[in-house]
Amino acid sequence: MIVCLCHRVSDRDIQVAVNSGTLTFDDLQDELRVASACGCCQDSAREVFDRVCCGGGTARAGVSAAASAAAH
Repeated sequence: MIVCLCHRVSDRDIQVAVNSGTLTFDDLQDELRVASACGCCQDSAREVFDRVCCGGGTARAGVSAAASAAAH
């Protein structure tokens, strides 16, 4: 699913970034530019990021709560 229309970022792109070591939402924005143009996708992008970080069936299921909290 496309999360950010402005930069054509999908939920899979976010998952790949997290699985590759992106630990904060700010880092995700720097890497993928998600939620950095019009901002309409901010809530959706953060929701996908949080779900992936908190073990939504990915290899990053072990990310600590502190790292997830730092993303906010």
